[in-house]
Parts: sequence; structure tokens; C-alpha cells
Amino acid sequence: MSEQRRGELRRIVQTRGFASLAELADSLSVSESTVRRDVDLLERLGEAKRTHGGVFWTGSADKMRVFDSRGDHSAAQKRGIAVAAAAQIHDGETVLLDGGSTTYEIARQLVIRRLQVVTNSLPVANLLSGCSNIELVLIGGNVDHRTGVTIGPMADSLLSSLRVDRAFLSVAGVDAEGYYNSNLLLVETERMMSRIAAVNCIVADSSKFGRASLSRLCGLGEVDGVITDKRLTTDWQNRLQTAGVELTLADET
Repeated sequence: MSEQRRGELRRIVQTRGFASLAELADSLSVSESTVRRDVDLLERLGEAKRTHGGVFWTGSADKMRVFDSRGDHSAAQKRGIAVAAAAQIHDGETVLLDGGSTTYEIARQLVIRRLQVVTNSLPVANLLSGCSNIELVLIGGNVDHRTGVTIGPMADSLLSSLRVDRAFLSVAGVDAEGYYNSNLLLVETERMMSRIAAVNCIVADSSKFGRASLSRLCGLGEVDGVITDKRLTTDWQNRLQTAGVELTLADET
């Protein structure tokens, strides 16, 4: 019976995007304390975020590609990185998130924050579109169906007219020469994102270090900060700090 109730609660929150505890208790004919326990479980699974009096859906959507942490050996590191990134963001700021599993985790941390969020990620936009506390700007352009991000000249043109307080960019690899991604057009869009940000930060789990990819975004010292996990080797920590990068090592969650 409890599994059936939790499944129905999950369906309600996913469908509505947000539901109050009172609404859920009434719909399920249970007490609010029972709803709180069920919501706590959803939150531990990364599918919901509690706020005062209610719960936001932060899990997957039925018709939108999102990032499933099941089978992702770096999932705990990425969640920790997201928590550390969210801690650097101040309410009222304009924040830019590119597409990627780590930046999607950051978006999950922001659903109850008062912010302006700019993104080229359809999954991130889908997640945040129901949050009345967030002013959402979705960058248009050519959609990469593999990643669900918009890229290309149209995206770059719109970005060039904007200014943001912070940009969080994900990468496929980091070596001594800098930061890389595997899509040429994506790298061009990320370069524009970096240029329009007062503070630009790379978010990448430690498995990305020591390997390159197709296209170089920029050199090691050409970003303001890097947020990664505590598995990063001492050698790489020294390299980043020597390059003048503000390094944050996040706990796993």
C-alpha cells in the first residue's frame, strides 16, 4: 500500500511540477506527516526538492531527455559539485548553465532559489520552467538531439547581447593545455558564454582530468574557477592553483 501511495504522490508532483503538502495529503487521504516522509524519500532519490509548505519536482520528465544517474559511477561526485556550485550563487544573481549532467544537477539545487537563469539546455529549462521564483531565459538555436542543448550561430548571437554574473560550464576533458569538449559548435557557444560572464567556472568530476577531447575551449588559467571532487589528484590540484584558478573540492553526496 505504501509503495502504491508513493507512486501516486510521485505522479502528482511530476505532473504538476509543484504541489503543497496539504494538497498531497488531501489527494492521497493521508496525514501531512505521512506525506513529509514520502517526500523525504523522493528528495533522497533526487526527484524532489522540499520548500516551505510544498515540494518541487526535480526528477526526469516523461517526454524530455534528462540525465539519469543510475549507472553513472560519478553521480555522487556530480551531486557534491552541484551543492558546492549552488553555495557560490547569491540570490538575485543571473546565472548561466550550459548543458551537461553536472550542470543539470546544479539546476536541481536551484529550484527554490530566487534567480535569473540563462541556459541553452532543454532539460534544464524543462526542470526550471515551473519555478515562479526563477526568471528563465532559454537560448535558441540548433538543437543537438544527443545532448538536448542549443548551439550554433543563432545561439551565439543571442548570447553576445547578454551579460551574466556567473557561468557554469561542463567539459568532456581537461589536460595540461586546457579544457575540452567533443563538439566543435558547442565549444564555440561555450566560448561566448565564458566571455559574457563576470565569473566563469568549470564544473567537472575528477574522472575528466588528464584526458583531452576534440576541441579545446580555453587554457587552464583562462577561467576563474574550477569545482570538482576530492578525488582530484594532488598533482592536478597544484597545476590548477599554479594557473591561478580558484579551486573548490566538493564532498560527495
